[in-house]
Amino acid sequence: MSAPRFAVTTDVLSADRLMAALEADARTRGEGCGALCSFVGVVRATHQHRRVRYLEYEAFAPLAIKTFEQIRDEAAGLLADTELAIHHRTGRLEIGEASVVIVAAAAHRAAAFQACRFAIERVKQIAPVWKHEFFEDGEAWVEGAIADPADAAAHRQAVERSCA
Repeated sequence: MSAPRFAVTTDVLSADRLMAALEADARTRGEGCGALCSFVGVVRATHQHRRVRYLEYEAFAPLAIKTFEQIRDEAAGLLADTELAIHHRTGRLEIGEASVVIVAAAAHRAAAFQACRFAIERVKQIAPVWKHEFFEDGEAWVEGAIADPADAAAHRQAVERSCA
C-alpha cells in the first residue's frame, strides 16, 4: 500500500490517493474489492450559528493510530472482508479543508457504506483528537473523544448509527 493505512498528519489529505492505495490492497483479499466508500470531513464556515475563521486540531498521534487500528478491527468483526483506512489532519485548517478522510473497501457496497459510517462514529467517540474552533467573536474547544474505547454501550451506539 503506497499510502499508510492510518495516519495523523499536518499534510493536506487526499481521498483519491487513499482510495487507490486501499483498493489495490483490498482487491487480493477475500472476495476482492467490489466497492469503495469514502467519507471526507471538511471544515465548515459556521458552527452553531457562529461564523468560523479557522480550526486547529491536536492529537496524540501514537494513541490515535492505535485507536484507528482498533476501529479497523471492530469493523472487520462486524463486516467480513472489509478494510479501512483513516487519516486525520492536525494543525491549522482553513474553511473547506479536509480534516479527516476515511475509506472503506469491501466486496459489496452495503458493507463499504456501513464500515465507513461506523468508522467516523467511532473516531468521534474514541479517537484522541481535539478541535479548537476560532470564530469571528471568540474561540472554543470542541469536546473530543468522550467514550472509553472499551465502552460496550458506545460501541453499540456506533453500530446502530451505522446500520440506520
